[in-house]
Amino acid sequence: MQYRELGNTGLKISTVGFGLWTVTTTWWGITDDAVGIGLLRRAHELGVNFFDTADTYGNGKGETLLADALGQKRDEIVIATKFGYDWYNNPERRGQQERPHDWSPKFVRFACEESLKRLGTDYIDFYQIHNPRMDAIQSDELFATLDDLKSEGKIRHYGATLGPAIGWEDEGLAVIRDRDIVGLQQIYNLLEQEPGRRLTEACEEKGVGVICRVTHSSGLLEGTYTLDTKFDKTDHRSHRKREWLVEGLQKVDQLAFLAEETGRTIGQAALQWLLASPAVASTLPNIYNEEQLVEFAEAADVAPLTDDELARVQQLYDGNFGLKPQEASVGG
Repeated sequence: MQYRELGNTGLKISTVGFGLWTVTTTWWGITDDAVGIGLLRRAHELGVNFFDTADTYGNGKGETLLADALGQKRDEIVIATKFGYDWYNNPERRGQQERPHDWSPKFVRFACEESLKRLGTDYIDFYQIHNPRMDAIQSDELFATLDDLKSEGKIRHYGATLGPAIGWEDEGLAVIRDRDIVGLQQIYNLLEQEPGRRLTEACEEKGVGVICRVTHSSGLLEGTYTLDTKFDKTDHRSHRKREWLVEGLQKVDQLAFLAEETGRTIGQAALQWLLASPAVASTLPNIYNEEQLVEFAEAADVAPLTDDELARVQQLYDGNFGLKPQEASVGG
């Protein structure tokens, strides 16, 4: 495993981290908490020290699950969690519909204290504003509250997570430019490069660390999908149009050179492509079984992409992989 500094914090985090979204939401087919706990402990054994969750994942389960799995290893792990959604007063959600945000000092303090309880710790290493809109980024009151929590030792550092889907360039550029964040989490991968590339460049200029999620374009870059792939009804990918799979696989086929005779799988190459940027501190591949976890953890130690490989990837992307514009949609 390799480790990089998160921004200019001095905090060293594994270049391959573990996002608890997959083991707490059931959207990826995992319904047994024991499976999630086992994967978290195995990840730690493999050198992963960066674990990213959110208070809204499973209505608190993401935090309690992490505590159950690795609570005894608190000094060995870096905990990132998120706040902002008021799921306490809005427990139900329909599909991927968002709950209301609450950025008031009272709610932010309440959310922080509740997260600390569920995590079984007295401090959070990296506290993230969860999918902020401009009103949150422009709120001096919100950032004053975060500074107070930092001064009190309840959080060590803070930043923002952009979403829920790909995009949010204006919000990202604003929070990088106007606020003293140390890290920014965003959707960024080989098949979905904008606005992630522009945001990564802005982060590099300001010394802000980048954390990448949806690193494999919802599984397309894992190298396991075929035209016959079917998803369970509980899996969020089952709601995608057929074109997403067909067109995505056409693009992935053209990236096979990244794995052929290189000692890398295509899934590992996808992570190394992200790590080619010095601003990227960690990647959060979607993990839902042990075989995949081992493959991705080992990605940190495979050969980095060469300049020629990086250039060829960019040429393919800029030419839309030879597909017609109307065929271009891949999805986040």
